[in-house]
Amino acid sequence: MKIWVPSRAAADVLCDLPEVECVVYDGTGPHPAGAEEVEVWIPPLLPVPDVGGLLGRMSGLRLLQTVTAGVEGYRPHLPEGVVLCNARGVHDAGTAEWAVGAMIAVLRDFPEFAAAQRRGEWAYRHTGVLADSTVLIVGYGSIGEALERRLDGFEVDVVRVARTARDGVHGQDELPELLPRADVVVLLVPSTPETAGLVDAAFLAAMKDGAVLVNAARGGVVDTGALVAELRRGRIRAALDVTDPEPLPPGHPLWTAPGAFVTPHVAGSTPASGRRTLRLLRSQLLRYLAGEPLKNVITGSY
Repeated sequence: MKIWVPSRAAADVLCDLPEVECVVYDGTGPHPAGAEEVEVWIPPLLPVPDVGGLLGRMSGLRLLQTVTAGVEGYRPHLPEGVVLCNARGVHDAGTAEWAVGAMIAVLRDFPEFAAAQRRGEWAYRHTGVLADSTVLIVGYGSIGEALERRLDGFEVDVVRVARTARDGVHGQDELPELLPRADVVVLLVPSTPETAGLVDAAFLAAMKDGAVLVNAARGGVVDTGALVAELRRGRIRAALDVTDPEPLPPGHPLWTAPGAFVTPHVAGSTPASGRRTLRLLRSQLLRYLAGEPLKNVITGSY
C-alpha cells in the first residue's frame, strides 16, 4: 500500500507497518510519480498547489488524512468514495495557548511596550487586564474546550457559542445579544460557506467599546475591510493569527492598523502539535489497516 506522507518524521512512525510504502511529499516542487497508486494521502500543513488537479489523478485514493483541523482546501475536490479525516485535537493545546497569550498581550499592551523597549523609552501607564472580563468563545469545539480549561484561574466569565445550541452552549443565532456583553471575542469556527464573512460590519458594530477580537480560526471568517475600518476608529482592538488575504502582503493596511496584533498563522505550529500529529497518524493507519472505524471522519457539516 502506497502512502504519501508530509515529512520524514511521519514516514519514520509509519514505515514499520506491514506492507506500507511511504513516499515523502512536502507539497513543494513537482509531486512524486505514481499518484494513481496512492491509497492514503497525508498532505502537509501548508496548502498544496493544484489540489483539485492532483486529487483528480489519484484514482486509487481511499483515505485523505489531514494534519490540520481545517479541511476546506480538500473537501470541495474530494473524489467520490474517499474518506476524509481531519486532525481534530492535535492543535488544541497550541491554539488555545496562543489565544490566551494573544488576549493578554493586547489587553496588557505588550506590543506597545515592546516597541517602547526598542526605542529605549520607559513608557509607564496603566493597562487593561483579563481579570473580571467576559470571554465569548465563538465556535465551541475541542479547541474551545481547551481554551476554557486554560482560562480557568484567570477570573473570567466564559460564554460558549456553537453553530447550534446545546446544554451550556448558546447557538450562533444568539450572537447579536451576546456580543455587547463580551470584553474578548475569540473566533474558533471552521471555515465553511456558513462562516465566511461571519464577522462583518454588523458583527463588529455589536461589540462593546474597548473589546478585543481574537481570530484563531481562518482569515475568511472576518471581513477584513470592515475590521480595518473599525480598528481605525479606535473602538476595538484585534489579535489575529490568520488573515484574509494570507499571507498578509507588504503594505496591507492591517499591518499598521491601530490596535492590531498580527502573528503569521503560528498558533498550532508547536512541538506539542508535532508530537500529537505523529501519534494520530500512527493510530489512524493502524485502524485503517485493521479495518476499524477511523477517528475524525468528516461528514456533513463540521
